[in-house]
Amino acid sequence: MSPTQTLVAGASGFIGGRLTSALLDSGAGVRCVARDPSRVSGLERAGCEIRRGDVTDAESLQGLGVGIDVAYYLVHAMAGGSGYSEREQSGARNFARMAKQEGVSRIVYLGGLGDETVSKHLSSRHDTALTLTAEGPPLTYFRSAMVVGAASESYRTLRYLVKRLPVMIAPSWLRIATQPIAIDDVIQYLLRAPDVPSSLGREVQIGGPDVLSYGDMLDRMALAMGIAPRRKLPVPFVTPWLSSLWLGLVTPVDTNVARPLVEGLTTATVVTDPSGASAFGIEPLSFDEVLRRALGEEGQGG
Repeated sequence: MSPTQTLVAGASGFIGGRLTSALLDSGAGVRCVARDPSRVSGLERAGCEIRRGDVTDAESLQGLGVGIDVAYYLVHAMAGGSGYSEREQSGARNFARMAKQEGVSRIVYLGGLGDETVSKHLSSRHDTALTLTAEGPPLTYFRSAMVVGAASESYRTLRYLVKRLPVMIAPSWLRIATQPIAIDDVIQYLLRAPDVPSSLGREVQIGGPDVLSYGDMLDRMALAMGIAPRRKLPVPFVTPWLSSLWLGLVTPVDTNVARPLVEGLTTATVVTDPSGASAFGIEPLSFDEVLRRALGEEGQGG
């Protein structure tokens, strides 16, 4: 059997880069599409075929799907500011049509858990899945909450908040439940999707074993860093807009990214249907173990 031929859109991102490296390590043939190939030049040295293309420009995608078995779509446009939802739908439509026309057998996409009706960010992620389903080959639609790893925005935000603020304001969203998942576990789900027949054409909700509030995660981050949990001053009427400005001041998160992310924190992001994930046979890491590994990767553990 010849190695699986894969296409990755979004390889310059945190998840896409890790997935591409894992695919190469598995022996799969990997082709990446990037608007700026220089941002993924390291992957080319590792054996990945790099093609220049922009998912919002249909013409630039022509030929990308030729000879490809599985295409991973990991593109998000929040960092570009206002209008990101329209750009995300345009990109998904172009990519899906190309994949279908050029014989790709499956698209794998990672969206977000939660009630998409209360957040533009979550709504756009879900609409992207619907567009990929309507326009392209069969879709495996993974949905997760916060993905945690040493370079993830969510992990960096937690660490910066704990490190820089001995006392912090506590908006109401700090009490909302979420189910974080390790980047290593997400990569395993993505890698195994082509070999799990039941995942074809369906939604697969994935999460770690711990359901926590965001306040709980801050406390666990503090303990993992060897410091006392930070005091939190309840401020129940802080809006998502003000929260995003606050995060932008004390963490490295881009305000364009922070605001839609905070809006998404106003709804619970937990697995409500574990049936899709059960077929993968993955035992997810605990949140404390994820933090230990991430801090160790940064050289800050112990």
